[in-house]
Amino acid sequence: MELEVLVDTLDHPEGVAYGPDGKIYTGGEAGQIYRVSLEEKTYELFSSTGGWALGIASDAECNLYVCDMNRRAVIKVQPDGQTSVYSRGTKSQLMKLPNYLLFDAAGNLYVSDSGDRDKNDGLIYLVRPGGETEVWSRAVCGFTNGLALSVDDRWLYVVETIPPQIVRLEIGSDGKPGRSEVVLRLHRTVPEGLAFDANGNLLICCTTNCIYNLIPGGELETLFEDWTCQGLNLPANMAFAGPDLDTLVVANLGGWSLTYAKLQIKGQPLHYPHL
Repeated sequence: MELEVLVDTLDHPEGVAYGPDGKIYTGGEAGQIYRVSLEEKTYELFSSTGGWALGIASDAECNLYVCDMNRRAVIKVQPDGQTSVYSRGTKSQLMKLPNYLLFDAAGNLYVSDSGDRDKNDGLIYLVRPGGETEVWSRAVCGFTNGLALSVDDRWLYVVETIPPQIVRLEIGSDGKPGRSEVVLRLHRTVPEGLAFDANGNLLICCTTNCIYNLIPGGELETLFEDWTCQGLNLPANMAFAGPDLDTLVVANLGGWSLTYAKLQIKGQPLHYPHL
């Protein structure tokens, strides 16, 4: 099982998302938004956020919601390429470094804000349908990064890049954050992105050119490792794609490519809310 190049000559892609239209979406460090065909292995540049595009999520109509590091905002990108600001944070807590985002079943958008490096001021916003924003939790503050929801939407899994660990936050019946638990402590690696497969295994994408697989119960195995930087080159995020969600697509921040591998397992379906 090897990673192969899906598309090349992108501008240091970091975020990657699979849309309900069967297309893959990724961004570039000059704000580019690319639409990628998995079948044809081609891409088109159809929009720009005007800043630096990081994490990406899609709603049911294939509107994209993009974390823009330079604009310090979540930018909405319509299928025709038109853009608008979806959230800048709250009046008292503007976004510093929006990094990753995902939807729950109700259309609430969780957004990680990494904050200032080494200052432990990261946090998680909750953006309700329409853009009303609140600070949801400050409990996971160590350069808050990638996110993933458990299959029952009861837990939000969060990457803390500094220190390298994975934490999960309980989502209460009232939608408020509950207790937090450290799921995994890592060493000598830099975790960035998360994705669950359909069996509840948690994939962890690390810019130290490896992807781990955390099996329920705590056993950690290496799914991919690439010191040659051919299949993995500072991999930042990943997404399950394809009609059966059995193709893992990886965004390589250190280079210009999306790479992919056909797996024996399927990914956990994401939420594509109608907003």
